[in-house]
Amino acid sequence: MNSESQAIDEIALLEQMLLVRAYEEAIVAGSVAGKIPGSCTSVGQEAAGVGVVSALHGDDLILTNHRSAAHLLARGADPGRLLAEVMGRATGYCKGKSGSLHISVRELGVMLTSTIVGGELSLVTGVALSQKMLGRTGIVTCFFGDGAACEGIFHESLNLASVWELPILYVCENNQWQAFVHRRETMKTEHVADWAAPYGIDHATVDGNDVLAVRNAALEAAEQVRRSGRPFLLESWTYRSRGHFEPDDQAYVDPTEHAAWLARDPIALSRQRLIDSGRLPREEAVALERRVRECIAAALAFAEASPLPAPGEMTTDVYA
Repeated sequence: MNSESQAIDEIALLEQMLLVRAYEEAIVAGSVAGKIPGSCTSVGQEAAGVGVVSALHGDDLILTNHRSAAHLLARGADPGRLLAEVMGRATGYCKGKSGSLHISVRELGVMLTSTIVGGELSLVTGVALSQKMLGRTGIVTCFFGDGAACEGIFHESLNLASVWELPILYVCENNQWQAFVHRRETMKTEHVADWAAPYGIDHATVDGNDVLAVRNAALEAAEQVRRSGRPFLLESWTYRSRGHFEPDDQAYVDPTEHAAWLARDPIALSRQRLIDSGRLPREEAVALERRVRECIAAALAFAEASPLPAPGEMTTDVYA
């Protein structure tokens, strides 16, 4: 998928979402089998990540969080190397040292994946200031959740970005759950986007389960950041359909709420829209899913066959 293109086929976006889903389901299955460490998945949020990343340019930078699969894969990361990283193998992007929660892929502009809630918010201002001072053209996109938005660093980051006029596209993937706590228990407002106004930052909320809506909103928001050099906050209204961390039985989740959101699964919505419009015959939809599954199976085989890091690697790439 060409991230520089303004026009993109929804089938390509659907394939990206299917890849993310299959990748994370492979991690879940591996965790259940005791072969892969537990992980924080983004199942149910695929449209939010894929839609935004598809709107970015090649020279844009990304800082993300512990639910980063969609951002990494949509940016073009190799699923084999990602799975190798998750499994602690030497062929992973970070030589098997990061696990699933800290993967960075510098060659793709993914500067940071932080498991510290709000960690990316504390660093994005420095990255964007560097871009501005060095005269680089790319904007900086920062992904975070509604939980991070309830921390002080969110407000500090937005305030500084506004005062310094930094080219940051803030993307809040509001998935309704902050670990095991519903957002209604921590927020008096419905939308995180509303908190941008006091800092003089333009903002918007989009249906995060509609990949086309997300892409279009992200294209407009990113273009505004490029044109003005100022930050923008885009909130994707979505839902995390699996638990906070694998394994998690989600006993704390209201079954009615969960069922309502599952009925709006972003992959099912996109697939049905394509089928109903005649752009994706059912047999091609089946073939598409089969191709994605085969891709992930090959990626998993590559990761499993990869060697563990040599003992000497424990002391390399350590700076403090």
